[in-house]
Amino acid sequence: MSSITEVKVPDIGDFKEVDVIEILVKPGDSVAKEASLITVESDKATMEIPSPAAGVVKELRVKLGDKVAEGSMILLLEASEDEAPAAQPPKAAEISVPTASAPKPAAASATEPAVLPIPISRPAPVPFEPVAEVCAFRPHASPSVRKFARELGADLAKVRGSGPKGRITQEDVQAFVKGIMTQAPAPAPAPPAGCFVFNLPEWPQVDFAKFGPVELKPLSRIRKLSGANLHRNWISIPHVTQFDEADITGLEAFRKESGAASEKQGFKLTLLAFMIKACITALRQYPEFNASLDRGGENLVLKRYFHIGVAVDTPDGLVVPVLRDADRKGVYDLARELAEVSKLARDRKLKPGDMQGGTFSISSLGGIGGTAFTPIINAPEVAILGVSRAAMRPVWVGGKGEAGQFMPRLMLPLSLSYDHRVIDGAAAARFTSYLASVLSDIRRSLL
Repeated sequence: MSSITEVKVPDIGDFKEVDVIEILVKPGDSVAKEASLITVESDKATMEIPSPAAGVVKELRVKLGDKVAEGSMILLLEASEDEAPAAQPPKAAEISVPTASAPKPAAASATEPAVLPIPISRPAPVPFEPVAEVCAFRPHASPSVRKFARELGADLAKVRGSGPKGRITQEDVQAFVKGIMTQAPAPAPAPPAGCFVFNLPEWPQVDFAKFGPVELKPLSRIRKLSGANLHRNWISIPHVTQFDEADITGLEAFRKESGAASEKQGFKLTLLAFMIKACITALRQYPEFNASLDRGGENLVLKRYFHIGVAVDTPDGLVVPVLRDADRKGVYDLARELAEVSKLARDRKLKPGDMQGGTFSISSLGGIGGTAFTPIINAPEVAILGVSRAAMRPVWVGGKGEAGQFMPRLMLPLSLSYDHRVIDGAAAARFTSYLASVLSDIRRSLL
């Protein structure tokens, strides 16, 4: 006995509509549970929609180029009753995106009693719309043409399509690339109404090949998207960076002593997990760092939740997944979640919801090197902490004169970039000083 299941687009986060860029099945195909059915693409991520059950595709309800939203019909699936029980919703097709209005408490560990969350009264969410939003449109092209354009380094947004309804063909891409190589660059088109334009000199046009051998390497999709956002944030936010350092000699010794237990559980107890806990303690003390400007730039939205973004380096570029309700989790829980989310990022399996809702970000280069840097704020946040490599240095300890002495101490460089419209220099100096005191004695994070 079999039944027909309507497979619909699950919760896809804050996106109202996304493009169908690939259809992976056709009528008559047998699919396994959780097998990918279609691929959709937003301006931030690409997602594959899985099948909620095993069965046979009876009818497709979408086609390439369609725009779909949560609840849109994808296809009809004929599944046996034992494989698709009607009493339970299809779990594989659901994407759970936690929201700020309903924080999810961390699961209690085996050694700790469960702690019930304290209900917090929160104001209605304030929408954030940056003043200088990047203006763009979605080029109409098939996945094969998109891939062809990426290989040639062609920007589809600048290609005029000759196909039906303006669809871009492979010949259009070839003609566009040929035109760039043989003709002088055309003037940039006027921006759409409402876009903010900076009166900057035109980017220099240089034929690099006349100076020597060159190789054309297309930017990854992540770098293209993050590049536009970083440019917007840099020119729209008045950045100031406060530099400081923390004595983590005791913290590092404690981390190494406690690391054996975590390694038995399959993850590494990193310094970054302690950094998150210390930052939350500092954010509680200085709540304006855990905030955002409202749309009009006249009010500060103070957030009573702590979703910490952590920059992860991947082969395709930098991504910033968010650890939600980090204040409700212990150091072991945070270290385990960091390991899991870093693997998802490197495997390109992060969902859009995994990178939304952050209140404060940390960018750690300690595993690579350097002494200081200026991280770019991740709007609509108002601050971001950069962490460089710790180094052993002689530090004067004890007091003035003969009462003190130089001792070897492990010092950690901190670089705090902040939005000067919201935070002044004195507040930033107090924040980093307090954070350094917490890191020098991690017991302060329990207070």
